[in-house]
Order: sequence, then C-alpha cells, then structure tokens
Amino acid sequence: MIHEQYAVLAAKQEQLLNRRNEKNTEFYNGIYDRYRYPVVTRHHIPVHWRYDLDAQRNPHFMERLGINAALNPGAIYHEGKYILVVRTEGLDRKSFFALAESDNGVDGFRFTGKPLTWDDVDPAETNMYDMRLVKHEDGWIYGIYCSEQKDPDAPANDTSSAVAQAGLVRTRDLKTWERLPNIRTSSPQQRNVVLHPEFVNGKYGFYTRPQDGFISTGSGGGIAFGWCDDILNPVIKTETVMDERRYHTVYEAKNGQGPAPIKTERGWVHIAHGVRNTAAGLRYVLYVFVTSLEDPSIVIAKPGGLFIAPYDDERVGDVSNVIFCNGAVVNEQGEVYIYYASSDTRVHVAVTNLEKLTDYAFNTPADPLRSLDCAIQRSALIEENERLLASR
Repeated sequence: MIHEQYAVLAAKQEQLLNRRNEKNTEFYNGIYDRYRYPVVTRHHIPVHWRYDLDAQRNPHFMERLGINAALNPGAIYHEGKYILVVRTEGLDRKSFFALAESDNGVDGFRFTGKPLTWDDVDPAETNMYDMRLVKHEDGWIYGIYCSEQKDPDAPANDTSSAVAQAGLVRTRDLKTWERLPNIRTSSPQQRNVVLHPEFVNGKYGFYTRPQDGFISTGSGGGIAFGWCDDILNPVIKTETVMDERRYHTVYEAKNGQGPAPIKTERGWVHIAHGVRNTAAGLRYVLYVFVTSLEDPSIVIAKPGGLFIAPYDDERVGDVSNVIFCNGAVVNEQGEVYIYYASSDTRVHVAVTNLEKLTDYAFNTPADPLRSLDCAIQRSALIEENERLLASR
C-alpha cells in the first residue's frame, strides 16, 4: 500500500512544476534576461526518487535517499525539447546524472526515467559531475564529465586528496549510453574538458584545462586546445594554452571552458568561468571570448570583465558566491539559453539571442588590465555620452 503522505508531497511538487517562470524585471543590462525563479532545484527531484512509498516498509514516510542539490547541468536542444543532464547530489555527497526536460526552456522541467548509468569501466571512480553535452557532426551526442577518485599516492590518513580526469560517454537517443575510455593528456589532472562540435582538420578538437592539483592549477596556464585522431582512443598529445589566466582579472586564479562554443557568423562564442581569490574564498563568475571559425584555437575577441555573476539570492548556497555554467543551447529562432548554477545549489537560466551575444562579444571593450587605463577608457565613454546629452 502506498503511504497516504505521498499524495500530499506529489501535489505540492506538481504546483512547483507547473509554476510559470517570468523575466526578472528588476534586472537589466541589455545583454540577456534573467528569470525570477530557478529552473531546477532539489525540490524538482521526483518524490519516488527520494522516498520509499510503501506504507509498511516506511510507516513514518521518511526520506530514505535525500537530495542535497541539483546543479551544473549539461544542456542540449533535441527534437524540439530543452534537455538538461543535471548533476544531482545526494545527501551522501555523491553525484549522479539525471535527465530533465522542458518544452520552453524556462520552466516546467521534469525529470524523466531514472538516473543515467553505463558500464562501470573504472572501479576507482568515486564521484562524477559537471557533464558537457555536445551534438557532434559525426552523428553522436557526447558527454564529457569530471571523473573523480581518491589520490592513490596520498598517505593512508589523507582521505581528502583527489585526482580528477575526463570521463567520456556517448549516446544517440539520450537513453542508452556507451562508456568510452577516459580522455588522456599529459597533465596530471584534468577538469572542464569540452569537445568541439565540429571536426578540426579531420580531427576531434578538445578544450582542456591543464592543472597540477585537484583544486590548484599550478603550472596550468589557462584554457588549452588539443586534438585526437580517434574518439575511441582519446589521447591528446599536445595542449596549447589559448586563453591565459591574467593577474588582477576575474580569471586570475583559474579559468575553464563552460559549455561547447556557440557558432555564429563571426566566430565561435565561448562562455567560460573565471575564478579569483577573495577574503571570503573563491569567487566564480562567467566571462566570454570568441575564437576564429577557421581555427577555433585562436582568440579574436574578448570583452572585458564578467558576463554573469551571482545576483541577490544566487549568492547564497552550499558553496556561496559561485556561478558555474556547463550548458547552453540555441533553438531554431536563434535564441540562446544559458543554464547556470548558483552557489552549487540550484539551476537558473539567462536568455539572449545570437545577435545580442555577438554584439556583446565584439563591441564590448577589452580589459585594459590597469586601473588608470580603465579610468581613461571609462572617461572616453562618459565624454561621448555627455556630447550626446548636450546635443539634445
């Protein structure tokens, strides 16, 4: 017999799933629209994924397998639906991937099926998270995620040191997934690896982030580009840094590719995350740069400063003051849906279009990198605007 409390929780959740989202009219920058409500939270996880519904086995209707957070989704626009592969974190700290889909991309996201699984080819893999989804021109949909395990070289009393590598899976229907070998590079650790959507000179191109430690990049210089000949033997022999970390910027401590780059008429638009140290800890924001259509490893435009940062309630969560994005999609109308997580807790969406995104990327001034030069840059804008205002 199903416990009577199930109907109460299911009805409450249905209200959440049917709630219409709306643009946040208190926010405006002309670049993108923010929405008032998160699109996915832990409360969106189906009740029967968390509770044993049997009244005899669970007479007090206790939550048996609780959810701590729903965050950092990969995203794809597939067969007219907006589909997220959500990093879903249980109360035990382990993450798993789950599909949620929506008809309009801003609300009504519902989880479908069951958590994603595939052949367990790596017994040392303890945790997995932050999948980047790419519909490649070879006909497959690929997912690259962070595959984490305990550092085998750490002493026995060190139970926190970890090693991160790039796990690789693929699918054609988002239902059946094939596990491929981990992507291998010369770097001791790899996070934020993203597959380029098209072949590059007949090869599979990858954006990587060389780093020496699990958290610290060490000698890693920024976002790199490399390639391999065979996706079934994904060995990247050379990583060439294309977007460097820079002192006193929003990406001075770390930077990494977000979702796969978005193709426009003028170049590949990249949404990346940048990290800097503050007195309150690491602050994660998003920034943008553009690479050449002919050679996606060459940066041709880079607006200064951040693109999206935590706003109001987004600043608070499991790991506060963090914005992270590994999923963005473009629909048939050229609308761009950027799915980002705030403070490692919940998922939001910002919506723009290809025209606005390209305008922002190419016409927003670059970072002069020095305070006096920034003041001169802003003064020039003020003077131009004062002339316009005086001519009214």
